[in-house]
Amino acid sequence: MIFYLLRRLAVATAILLTVCVLTFSIFYLMPADPAQGACGKACTPERLGQIRSLLGIDRPVDEQFLSYLGGLFTGRTYGSGPGAVDCPFPCLGFSFQTNQPVWQLLTSRLPVSLSIAVGAALLWLTVGVAAGVVSALLKGSLWDRAAMIAALGGISLPVYFTALVLQYVLVVKLGALPYPRAVGLAEDPGAWFQSLLMPWIALAMLYAGIYARITRGEVVESLGRNYVRTARAKGLAEHTVLRRHALRPALMPIVTIFGMDLGALLGGALITESVFGLPGVGKLAADAITSADQPVILGVTLFAASFVILANVAVDLVYAVLDPRVRAVG
Repeated sequence: MIFYLLRRLAVATAILLTVCVLTFSIFYLMPADPAQGACGKACTPERLGQIRSLLGIDRPVDEQFLSYLGGLFTGRTYGSGPGAVDCPFPCLGFSFQTNQPVWQLLTSRLPVSLSIAVGAALLWLTVGVAAGVVSALLKGSLWDRAAMIAALGGISLPVYFTALVLQYVLVVKLGALPYPRAVGLAEDPGAWFQSLLMPWIALAMLYAGIYARITRGEVVESLGRNYVRTARAKGLAEHTVLRRHALRPALMPIVTIFGMDLGALLGGALITESVFGLPGVGKLAADAITSADQPVILGVTLFAASFVILANVAVDLVYAVLDPRVRAVG
């Protein structure tokens, strides 16, 4: 297991370094001038030159990349003298539009995005997997047909449409929920839950439908296998057969799909946060794109890539625990 983990970490490190090179190259090749965007409308040539020097974009590209890479591990200082700007570890860049390190901007928005992502993931896993298992056990029943039709409806509706409908019905028409706002969990747990309930439902509806249909198919297939028939023939209770022999192999594809969907969560969060006006990482990325704040765009891209890669490493480990054959092959 240790060697399997080390191999996965080595692969993840290589992928992360490749992503870092690619994102920096894209940033460097973009036609927009990051110094011009940071300087603003009332920009003077002197101030523009100062910002270019602070950003280091007047240096060769290889030196820029090495400085950026070093900043990720040790922090860096932009410029020198009285006008120098310090960017502590881990330095993902510095936004001269907001005069803040990108990492500071990310960490200030991260609690909102994590609250949305974790809550939505728990909701869709619970509802989707449970609905799929029940549908498989009641194959061909009215519940099975109704659940699969509902799942197909959830898959068909775009996240932004679901978010807008929920907001209109639950907030405007019924007044059942307050308009979503950023509330800390420690500050007011009740208000925190109410504010995030609609974003959770909007994100979870899509994925719950997908997971319900996949789970149903996998459980139906598992229940028809010979080892399940053998377990039943030995006189094992139905719940024991289901738990020990049917669910475990059926849920392995769910683990893999969940790892891939963690990356898609960031895209869904961007849409959800924009619709509900929540100040998360997705909203930060959208605002940075609008204002052409390239250091923030680069930092958010690298952070998102790191999140996806580490999440997939975690999923690989869970998969290896569920299926020891993976460790032998991998």
